Amino acid sequence: MTTIDGFSGRMVPTAGGGVFAAIAGEGPPLVLLHGFPQTHAMWARVAPALSRTRQVICLDLPGYGRSFIPGSVSLAGKREMAARVVEAMAALGHDTFDVAGHDRGGRVAYRLALDSPDRVRRLAVLDILPTCIYWEKMDHAFSMAIYHWPFLAQPAPLPETLIGGAPDYYIKHTLASWTAAKDLSSFDPSAVESYCAQARDPQRLGAMCDDYRAGEGIDVEHDRADRSAGRKITAPALALWGGSGIAAGAATPLDTWRDWCADVSGQAIESGHFIPEENPPATIAALDAFFTA
Repeated sequence: MTTIDGFSGRMVPTAGGGVFAAIAGEGPPLVLLHGFPQTHAMWARVAPALSRTRQVICLDLPGYGRSFIPGSVSLAGKREMAARVVEAMAALGHDTFDVAGHDRGGRVAYRLALDSPDRVRRLAVLDILPTCIYWEKMDHAFSMAIYHWPFLAQPAPLPETLIGGAPDYYIKHTLASWTAAKDLSSFDPSAVESYCAQARDPQRLGAMCDDYRAGEGIDVEHDRADRSAGRKITAPALALWGGSGIAAGAATPLDTWRDWCADVSGQAIESGHFIPEENPPATIAALDAFFTA
């Protein structure tokens, strides 16, 4: 079962466990990776249009939705998650593919492009900057904008206990606060319910926190090691960011990505953080043009 019209769902085996995939279309493969606190359902207003000319595979990241739960901070690192994406795509018959990721999915996507350059044909990242950049930009103003980074990264069970007391409130507040309109009007109610449901599950809530704990630790280490070694993303890249999103509050997104990519273009989209849900037409146009070129 999948929440995207016209898409079929299946569990794909990987070394860590099953990864849920929603799939439709024929042609060159494009992987779509969601962010926090969401699932593959965030692509419901974008994926059908993109699937008209290619095969679109929307994955639930490990720990989210219906995919397996990593079970530790080290296994929630983006290098590990990226490896599971590679395995899932190989199981689906694709050794190379395009990939677009929003939020946490964008972090998995760019890590995948750095670690497995032979796998990624083209890369799109939506409303993010590299993980180490966010931590290094954590001044007064930015820490207020992304307070959830240090909060969710606190040792267990502090954030799990606090969120677990009112999971629906926390998820709905988080979603609304990162939109341009500061409300839930951009989201399908059924998608919001699915996001809340996973936060009600103590194991999945723990996995989401582990995602951020890995972001504070090993993900930063991997980013800094690549930067120190002068490694760059070699696949053609596209950076999209919300005009009222999170990435624009940290730095000039395109200038930042030029330091990390050999070939990158980009633009602001009229939206907050949740670009595919707040402005589907602009998201479709930008992704379709990039992945068709």
